[in-house]
Amino acid sequence: MNMHTHRKNKPVSILLVEDDDGDAKAVQRAFSAARINNPMIRLTNGARALEYLRQETEAVPPRRYILLVDVNMPLMDGHELVAKLRETPELKRSIVFMLTTSSDRCDIDTAYDNQVAGYILKQTAGRDFLKLMEMLGGFWRLVEVPEIIAKSGHI
Repeated sequence: MNMHTHRKNKPVSILLVEDDDGDAKAVQRAFSAARINNPMIRLTNGARALEYLRQETEAVPPRRYILLVDVNMPLMDGHELVAKLRETPELKRSIVFMLTTSSDRCDIDTAYDNQVAGYILKQTAGRDFLKLMEMLGGFWRLVEVPEIIAKSGHI
């Protein structure tokens, strides 16, 4: 299943915001096993992700992306990142899935209060992690993903 192109042949990139190398590799392996070939960019914490999306770095973010965000990270956690995205007019339409080990009810409620598309527990995915990644691949194949164009350095 190649999700590299969206229905209108527009690429959808995956922005993985994950500080743990092992978890990041597990996601990459699952995507590979599911034959999901979308471009994947890994950012190691919320602060880096926000700088990248605000175009405060030399790298230019993709116009169409889905964020997979861990909750517990150094510098800026996933909740802070999503709250900042929702406060930023140019980034508020970002599609975000939380992919985390935190089953804390407060974390789940906070995520949905910040309008995430889904809250996925890594440990419940367990053996079904591949199926979970296939489901995510199906999500962006079937839905319209907004183009997000940040004004360089002005957000």
